Amino acid sequence: MIELVLGTLDLAKVRFARSPMEELRSSVSVLAGRWGADLHRPWVSVARARLAGLDLTVLFTLLSIDHGFPGFLNPLTEPGDTFADQLERVRATNDADLRCDFDEFWTPAELPPALRPLYDDPGRALGPFCDLLTEYWRATIEPVWPRLCALHEADLAHRSARLTRGGLARLFDDLHPQIEYADDRLRILLPHHDVRHPVNGVGVLLKPSAFIWPKLSICDGHDEVSIGYPARGIGGLWTQAPPVADTPLADLVGRSRATLLALLDLPRSTTELAEQLGVTPATVSEHLAVLRLNNLVHSRRAGRVVLYERTPRGAGLVHGDSVLP
Repeated sequence: MIELVLGTLDLAKVRFARSPMEELRSSVSVLAGRWGADLHRPWVSVARARLAGLDLTVLFTLLSIDHGFPGFLNPLTEPGDTFADQLERVRATNDADLRCDFDEFWTPAELPPALRPLYDDPGRALGPFCDLLTEYWRATIEPVWPRLCALHEADLAHRSARLTRGGLARLFDDLHPQIEYADDRLRILLPHHDVRHPVNGVGVLLKPSAFIWPKLSICDGHDEVSIGYPARGIGGLWTQAPPVADTPLADLVGRSRATLLALLDLPRSTTELAEQLGVTPATVSEHLAVLRLNNLVHSRRAGRVVLYERTPRGAGLVHGDSVLP
């Protein structure tokens, strides 16, 4: 068990952010078959085809550890970080810190041959390794990043509502079965760990992830304590919107609006919807206004973007288990 002891300042600094590197790191384990391969089967089949010819030995080896991963692959996460932001922090890892991360898991004699260049000469090997991360990102994560972000946004809306209604106790209540919160202690029930760690004012960063399911990732360094956890709604991440042509819903609200409802299983902006439908954002906005007026969609602001999502009433219409009065 890992027990995080939270002080008053830490309680005030429990926060959320998405982490591109968290998704990349966890997706490698999915691709390697360590977890989640069945859940992410549509993504796995496409990713393997796009990665054909790319040697991932170093990446697979680094992320094959049962009880953790080298810390340099968990860069500090700031709100709004892009993959490029986090990659630069990985690239800036100094030689001593990288070797220290390796020494946590391998003795010099046990170090896998594929990792020897990174350990012996980080200054020379880290650049090509970051180039490998970039190639992997562009082939496998970047094409689905908008959908992953939509999943993150839906999860964050849910977490924010729970925090508002019941404070930290309710927030952590359904975050993950292996997480318990009581008496200003956050307990992560992991085997092979026996750690009690005062957080000391840096707070706790919570990072929703699609590819991490059903696992957790914990980093309790001096600069940042972070927990990667499975975002809600992962089971429907790769499902296709149900067909709406020639359905009662299309007859009722029109094919365009029915299609919009089907697409809004996850939060999306008018720009994303317009691109998917091949129409102008103005046209999408007109349809959304009608759907919103009838309580079939709702909207909220996420930074500079307004996101739209089905209401329970709208979801019921899409799935055929409710009707308009």
